[in-house]
Amino acid sequence: MNLTKDKKKGTWYVQFYYTDWQGNRKKKFKRGFKTKSEAQEWAMNFLQRQKGDTSLMFGQFIDEYYEDMEKRLKGNTMKTKKYIIEFKIRPFFANKVLSEITPLDIRKWQNELLDKGYKQTYLKTVNNQLSAMFNYAVNFRGLPSNPCRKAGTIGKSKADEMKFWTLDEYKIFIEGAKDKEMSYMAFQMLYWTGMRIGELLALTYMDVNLETRRIDINKSFQRIDGEDVISTPKTEKSKRQIMIPRFLRDELKDYFSRLYGIMPTDRIFPFTKSYLTHEMERIVKKTGVKKIRLHDLRHSHASLLINKGCSPLEVKERLGHEKIETTLNTYSHLYPDSQDKLVDMLEDL
Repeated sequence: MNLTKDKKKGTWYVQFYYTDWQGNRKKKFKRGFKTKSEAQEWAMNFLQRQKGDTSLMFGQFIDEYYEDMEKRLKGNTMKTKKYIIEFKIRPFFANKVLSEITPLDIRKWQNELLDKGYKQTYLKTVNNQLSAMFNYAVNFRGLPSNPCRKAGTIGKSKADEMKFWTLDEYKIFIEGAKDKEMSYMAFQMLYWTGMRIGELLALTYMDVNLETRRIDINKSFQRIDGEDVISTPKTEKSKRQIMIPRFLRDELKDYFSRLYGIMPTDRIFPFTKSYLTHEMERIVKKTGVKKIRLHDLRHSHASLLINKGCSPLEVKERLGHEKIETTLNTYSHLYPDSQDKLVDMLEDL
């Protein structure tokens, strides 16, 4: 291991050879350390990770996990993952040795979360994140087993009650949105198409074909750490074309006519999810309609389709779900009379 000081910059750099997990000999070089000991500590931690050693501290393991996952996940997904780990997982486990964490440790951590009164779906999400990290340690560090499996899980996969607006409730809401044309048009698009928030915010003028009444969903928008990021849609099936009713086409045409100087690649809704969330809260307060989340407009659209007799497969294609199981797991409770109809058909034979 070679530790050298950069005399011009006053910082240290380290270089050394190591053997990777495939048995290949490689050279590692990293600069920018403030002290020699900091450079040496980084190098020792790196070499320890390459050996698949499970005796490292969980806090060090988190850093390794980030380094790998950041190359594989989208920015917004990674940001959410980091938030959960930094605030819900690291404080409890950081100073414990990875291989010494027991199912009892997991249970104690779970109990702390339960005492905080988080929603059941959030508890499930946080617990799944920790379990995913231990699965990573099993697969790539040689950890004998995942202690989360013995500890059991907490939380629920689905909320106890899905909130959405009926058509009558939505009509009350949208009347209150007419004082701001851009907000009005955005809510109209969300309710009558069921597209995701990021898909709506990524739409450009060239994505909308007014003649055929089709909208091309091919990208997603997020604002991450103050930077606007355009990425591919959530899944491959998310890339789709959505046909819109004539009245919505006419409203869009009128809306476009007042977007001065818009270019084909310009976003037609140049704001963020945060703006729409605040607008929704404002209009709910103004109209007195029950409060739901911005994402629940997507559920409201699905409810409308199901109420009109659309099959799960039709709903799946419209919403851009990757698998039919997603549609069934999310909306099966909205088909309450399906069994009754089935039995009636059998009795008529």
